[in-house]
Amino acid sequence: MGIQSVDVIVDLQYGDTGKGKIAHHLAKSGFYDIVLRYNGGSNAGHTVYHNGEVIVTHQVPVGVLHGITSIIGRGCVVNVSKLIEEIRALNSAGIDTKGLIKIDKRAHVVTDQHIHEDTQDSIIGTTGQGIGPAYRDKYNRIGIPIGHMDMSQYHHLFEVIDIYDYLFVHDDKYNILCEGAQGFHLDIDWGEYPYVTSSHCTVGSVCLNGIPPHKIRKVYGVMKAYETYVGNNKNFTNQDDEVL
Repeated sequence: MGIQSVDVIVDLQYGDTGKGKIAHHLAKSGFYDIVLRYNGGSNAGHTVYHNGEVIVTHQVPVGVLHGITSIIGRGCVVNVSKLIEEIRALNSAGIDTKGLIKIDKRAHVVTDQHIHEDTQDSIIGTTGQGIGPAYRDKYNRIGIPIGHMDMSQYHHLFEVIDIYDYLFVHDDKYNILCEGAQGFHLDIDWGEYPYVTSSHCTVGSVCLNGIPPHKIRKVYGVMKAYETYVGNNKNFTNQDDEVL
């Protein structure tokens, strides 16, 4: 029972390498039972082309586009109101997400106060989505895990689960695709500190979400021929696209 195999997608640059398209391509193979988002929050944006339409996801793993169970892991932070907007936008685009979206109960909530605080940033150059303050409160032990909130009114949109129970208690064996956010050079430990995001963007983050290391089968490192970055790191001169 539990996990059969795990494949991981990691951005090798500063984000914006098209890893969402890679996840979308792999997910449509029919091999995977679960797509797991293992880090980040609504600051990430994956743009994919699905059935001839442009679809942008922020917090929802791209597995939903192929009818695959999609889990927002405990390494993520969740903006609930934006998640609801995202799910409804997917539904309006004809994507049936019913019963597919799960959130680990230990994923922390991004509050309005987190967002307000983040918008005051003038040093790092974040996207102002409250990600950094949410992670700070998590590690300061004053954050709010989503499992501590009453989410029953949203049960038709998503389910709050214990990822350990989900993956290991039942008799099913799962092949899992792990979808990352941001990139190696934005990792809180491996990136160009302090101009980094506030989560772990590398393979180690997958294990923090309850995946045993020996179950990892393949790691797909995604990069492009040139690098783009947005933020206040003056050591990077081409500031075109996406980041924190």
